[in-house]
Amino acid sequence: MAMKAYSAEFKADAVALYLSDPARTYASVAEDLGVNRETLRLWVQQARAAGTTPTAAAPARPAAAEVALEQENKQLQARIRELKTERDILRRAAEYFAGETNW
Repeated sequence: MAMKAYSAEFKADAVALYLSDPARTYASVAEDLGVNRETLRLWVQQARAAGTTPTAAAPARPAAAEVALEQENKQLQARIRELKTERDILRRAAEYFAGETNW
């Protein structure tokens, strides 16, 4: 039986698919992709040894994504503070005007 040649992109996608779901086994992913289980296991070992993929337990996020999330978080917290201030002003105004009525 002749050996099949797989592209580096296919191998990387196969490794990422295996690592994306801890409940999946080598056999199930390999069957879905149409490759041998041991071939997939070898690709995963090579990727881990090369350090090109995160481990299944601790996926890495790019630093740019973290910075963007932190910036968005700061903006949302500032908006929350602004809305709380507006709410407090409206409460005080309602209390003031409710006290002025002489019915």
